[in-house]
Amino acid sequence: MSRMLTRSIMIMLIAAFAALPAIAQDAKRSIKKVAGDVYRSQNNFHFSLIVVTSDGVVVVDPINAGASGWLKANLKQVTAKPITHLIYSHSHGDHASGGAVLGAKTVIAHANAPDAIDGVKPTMRFTDTKTLKIGDKTLELTYLGKGHGEDLIAVVVRPENVGFIVDAASPKRLPFRDMPHADVDGWINQIRKIEQLDFKIFAPGHGSIGVKKDATDARIYMEKLRAQVLAGLKAGKNADDLAASVTMDAYKDWQAYGTWRELNVRGMARFLAESGQVK
Repeated sequence: MSRMLTRSIMIMLIAAFAALPAIAQDAKRSIKKVAGDVYRSQNNFHFSLIVVTSDGVVVVDPINAGASGWLKANLKQVTAKPITHLIYSHSHGDHASGGAVLGAKTVIAHANAPDAIDGVKPTMRFTDTKTLKIGDKTLELTYLGKGHGEDLIAVVVRPENVGFIVDAASPKRLPFRDMPHADVDGWINQIRKIEQLDFKIFAPGHGSIGVKKDATDARIYMEKLRAQVLAGLKAGKNADDLAASVTMDAYKDWQAYGTWRELNVRGMARFLAESGQVK
């Protein structure tokens, strides 16, 4: 009996461990209203924007094939209308993969975006601004300039006055890790352009819903971080010294402070040194 019991326990343990990868890979997904006919579709830490118009559905950012497939299958939660338009906020792979799954006939991206984004060729491009009238909704697209990437745009939806902003800023959330491959000064200017836009509700590609002032707060954070790191570098401190001393305590209640604060400092130090601003 003991051998049989032991064998049964081993079989159950093996089965349990075999199931762990599948459980771990399950994505956190949902569709939640932002305002009016505007929704966000969540895929773990990424969000797409969904705009339901009288002529069909506009999706901003497919995220990836799994997220797009799930969205297409679950869009009936909010509408029976088909997806007619796909807009890319930018071409970075964690936001712009899997677009073909959505099957949109009209695909819009900035002029600086690649010829094809994960195999999808945009059918419409623009340089500075573009206003789209789609059914009963108006979407205002604005190029934010170079900084975080070279083809990043903001999308404002009316009449809901929702601004969909991806990666450049998020309400009360630190910039991503060490701000890799970014022109940080350009990035700050991208946020300044966001501040010039007319919207009330800030729907980010990462993090919680906020208001327009959150973009200003994000810029001020980056400017304070830049100033403190630059002063430290000019005083002869290295990245290790700065990671310990530049604590940005005023932002300790922001999302990712505990995990990204030190990385933000190191990324800023790297940018300032590599761009020749430390003399």
